[in-house]
Amino acid sequence: MGRGTVIIGNGVAGITTARHLRKNSDQRIQVISAETPYFFSRTALMYVYMGHMTFEQIQPYENWFWEKNNIELIQARVERLHPQSKTLEINTGETLQYDKLVIATGSRTRYFDWPGQDLKGVQGLVSFQDLESLEANTPAPFQKDHPAKKAVIVGAGLIGVELAEMLRTRGMEVTILVRDSYFWGNVITANEGEIINRHIQSHGVKLKFKTEPREMVGDEDDRVHKVITTDGEEIDCQIVGICTGVQPNIEFLADTGIETNRGILVNEYLETNIPGIYAAGDCAEVRKPRTGRRGLEPVWYAGRMMGEVLGPTLAGNPTPYKPGPWFNSAKFFDIEYQNYGNVSPRPSENEKHYFWNGGQNRFITVAYHPGSKKFMGINTFGIRMRHAYFDKALSKEWEVGKVVSGIGAANFNPEFYKKWVRKFQSDFESETGIKGNKNILKKIRSK
Repeated sequence: MGRGTVIIGNGVAGITTARHLRKNSDQRIQVISAETPYFFSRTALMYVYMGHMTFEQIQPYENWFWEKNNIELIQARVERLHPQSKTLEINTGETLQYDKLVIATGSRTRYFDWPGQDLKGVQGLVSFQDLESLEANTPAPFQKDHPAKKAVIVGAGLIGVELAEMLRTRGMEVTILVRDSYFWGNVITANEGEIINRHIQSHGVKLKFKTEPREMVGDEDDRVHKVITTDGEEIDCQIVGICTGVQPNIEFLADTGIETNRGILVNEYLETNIPGIYAAGDCAEVRKPRTGRRGLEPVWYAGRMMGEVLGPTLAGNPTPYKPGPWFNSAKFFDIEYQNYGNVSPRPSENEKHYFWNGGQNRFITVAYHPGSKKFMGINTFGIRMRHAYFDKALSKEWEVGKVVSGIGAANFNPEFYKKWVRKFQSDFESETGIKGNKNILKKIRSK
């Protein structure tokens, strides 16, 4: 059998690449992963912990799928890569050969060299092994006599709020250390942050603002039992969740000649500086990102889109990676959050914001250029929006008045949320003085 394509990593980027390569080619495909035997939906790990789903239910494909589609799965860890000979050394002692190589090794928790961060009970929440560790070190559902009763979470981002929600379902006291004056201060605005602060606190989570860990302190068994903050406070805990972001898993590429920055540097076809070697997903950093996008984007949907174009490229149909306008979505407990385009947390003179509070944890921030009135982006909380509407608005550079006038077309649940649309439009026009076209909604829906 020929060498074919070897893919390192069975996350969404690696598996999407394999699937789309198989659709376009009958070449040999081997997928290597040290994490789990089969692909799973990483974003659903929290629901496994909370008992909403089983681990088998977050595996999108049946186990027989891989053999049926002639995709070879190898559970192993790559120790060394030799680009000159096109070989990989894996921890089983075997050497694999390839014609083309895809590095889709994802990311891992980012630490900051805090004293005590290697203690038992200090961990991130990225991998399946992180979930196993959390299960082993926290109470079972409804368990009252477990020694772990308090947790400290370091980092006020999406992983941090997910972990807080998970631990609260097990009855643990949770404190989050927030570096800024409000939650997720490097992404959302102060108006949004004030509401999100109150909402998280309403779920029994304590927030400590403008502070970070100075050190983690262990007991005689080297298990964490308290965190000392930069302002001198000592917080008792048995679990510390490190949720300060992620960084690419690329350490094993040292001395291979593959060019890296924060991630593996790739061109628009996701190829590295070494012909025949590609990268996709969290570990890939696009050298020349498109306007409004970043070179390194460790989000699930970006990895999926990379795989969708890399598969055909590997099959001999070069397909550039051309992501559209930026978008993201998540949840703060039961508040759904969506972002389309770019809404700066602290806007400059070239970006104006309109903030609308619709009550009942429903609010919107619209960003636009104060001179041209060009629509720049939108954050929505508690309201589900349709991606296609804002993708078109941003791609075609609509004026903000047009976007707001037609926003009913973006309403994901019009049967439940018709009222907010008219109120939002009326408030926006009266407070900004920007008028739209009352007939634009019919025109948008007719196209």
